[in-house]
Amino acid sequence: MTSPDPAARRTFDLVLFGATGFTGGLTADYLAANLPGDARWALAGRSRAKLEAVRERLALINPAAADLELLLADTAEPDSLHQIAESARVVATTVGPYLEHGEPLVAACAAAGTDYLDLTGEPEFIDRMYLNHHATAVRTGARLVHACGFDSIPHDLGALFTVKQLPDAVPVTIRGVMRGNMMISGGTFHSGLEQMSRLPRMQQAAAARKKAEPQSDGRRARARAGVPRRDGALGVWLLPLPTVDPQIVRRSAAARADYGPDFTYSHYVGLQKLRTLAGAIAGFGAFVTAVQVPPLRRLIGRRLPQGEGPSEERRASSWFTVDFIGTGGGKQVHTQVRGGDPGYGETAKMLAESAMCLAFDDNPPTSGQVTTATAMGENLLRRLSDAGISFSVIEEKM
Repeated sequence: MTSPDPAARRTFDLVLFGATGFTGGLTADYLAANLPGDARWALAGRSRAKLEAVRERLALINPAAADLELLLADTAEPDSLHQIAESARVVATTVGPYLEHGEPLVAACAAAGTDYLDLTGEPEFIDRMYLNHHATAVRTGARLVHACGFDSIPHDLGALFTVKQLPDAVPVTIRGVMRGNMMISGGTFHSGLEQMSRLPRMQQAAAARKKAEPQSDGRRARARAGVPRRDGALGVWLLPLPTVDPQIVRRSAAARADYGPDFTYSHYVGLQKLRTLAGAIAGFGAFVTAVQVPPLRRLIGRRLPQGEGPSEERRASSWFTVDFIGTGGGKQVHTQVRGGDPGYGETAKMLAESAMCLAFDDNPPTSGQVTTATAMGENLLRRLSDAGISFSVIEEKM
């Protein structure tokens, strides 16, 4: 791996912050089972007792984990986060909602030249971290990589995989269509509630970022909202998804010349029935209206408390697909990303493999706030394919 000094001489290759939480625990399990034998890693969190319980569980997966170091840190105590950042080459965090808890660790990693990864799907958080810490990270050599779970790896790397099936140096248009069977945890639910209640501030952050970002190099990369409609190629109804994923894909396209001179991406959920589409549109509108009212937002939040998640049996029956229809240079390609439980099992895998990719692989030289496709690209594609997440070509047409 190409690492700026002094990060290459740090005590730990990787620190996982938030291992006592639901998704953090799954990520810790995956790391214990899959890290190289000589990897130097540690667990970080607020409670030593809870960290010790996680370490005991990990030792059943990998006896070497019994000797893991435990680092006490709290997002309310910036000095503790700086100590972690300065001891590690890579820090991965599952501690959200990130708007509430995330910035102190981003700041510590940017200042220390430490690579940072998280699971956020919060557009406002990502934009504010760019505004506040991108320039520092460019100076120190840190890579700040947000959205390293189901938001937004299947979409970001799926679009990259699709681009690679199309001719070079031509305008490219891709639509991604997500389908699945899944449940969300309390943490994810509350993060979404917070975002939907902050729409004006989210728009302000996006506008400020757009103003601050460098001007185009002559290439064009766009994320287009799209409209509800029938998809003849996939045989489903399309509902535009107001998630962070299209912006992540667009930023990857803007950063990588191999996406062509003019790139457009649109993003949907695929539904089988028209009445389901109509119900989803009405339900989402009512939800957004309700969460603007604090008492209603609190009432909705009580339905799924933070710290809770689906059972192992429910996760085992969960799955996702993201189909991509890409066109360019007179060719059309249908590709697909497929995996198991997207919110937890596969998200933990994605975060863990991303952390190992940054720590151990020879990635392209880059720094600042970057996407997974920009920071790790083909290396992470290979890792996730080897780990059981499928990237495949379904059909090609000329």
